[in-house]
Amino acid sequence: MRNYIALTKPRIAVMVMATTILGYLLAGAEWDSRLWWTVLGTGLSAAACGVLNQWLERAPDARMKRTENRPLPAGRIGSIPALSFGLILAAAGLGVLWTHSGGLACLVTALTIFAYVVLYTPLKQVTPHTTWIGAAAGATPPVIGWAAATGHIPGQAWVLFGIQFLWQIPHFLSLFWMYREDYAKAGFRVMPVVDPAGSLTAAQIALHSFTVLLASLMPIFFGMAGLRYGIAALLLSTAYLALGLKASWTLAVVDTRRLFLASLAYLPIIFGMLLIGGA
Repeated sequence: MRNYIALTKPRIAVMVMATTILGYLLAGAEWDSRLWWTVLGTGLSAAACGVLNQWLERAPDARMKRTENRPLPAGRIGSIPALSFGLILAAAGLGVLWTHSGGLACLVTALTIFAYVVLYTPLKQVTPHTTWIGAAAGATPPVIGWAAATGHIPGQAWVLFGIQFLWQIPHFLSLFWMYREDYAKAGFRVMPVVDPAGSLTAAQIALHSFTVLLASLMPIFFGMAGLRYGIAALLLSTAYLALGLKASWTLAVVDTRRLFLASLAYLPIIFGMLLIGGA
């Protein structure tokens, strides 16, 4: 059982469920049964993405020190059981959303699964630009929550999408840079692999650390939060930008690791402030 849970990438699934709740509540809905069905559906769908991603990448994962002990490359789970598990999770997640959360939420989730599994995962071995596809797929949970709550996707939902989308670029690029030799060995053409000097990677980290700051202030202009949120978001995002600029300037492991760890804290904090500020 532990190996099957590991296949689902549970930490990512938990983040997906949490940001789905954020979108649902910021849409003005209550803590009701529809919310819990939506959380269940998105959680199952996120788990499916994790399983299918690892199934597709089982061979490259075996060549990476960071991932060689995952259940599939380590041989603790067979290929066919893993594929069946992933497909069942996907069908279950979409079924729950279709019956309990509405067609729009189900459609966005289906497109997310397609983008992550069919586009992002295999194309990582082709072009570094798949990072943006993966970031787009990873930014849809608040949109799904909003769609489930209201049946439509207004500008406010896309603001949440924008924050989560832009946040992922420095997050992933710092990770890719730290493990660039591993990614190269596995055949993944992420930015630090095709840009060994690091100039493009550094520029992207710096640019998107700045765009994260701008995106974090957008809720004010869409009536989603007030001045207290704006001040707190500005301070937090400025600190995050400083870490991004430092990492982009040096590309030292200590600085890129610090940026990566800060990114893990940034999104829960900024969304938590937004939820409080929008209440």
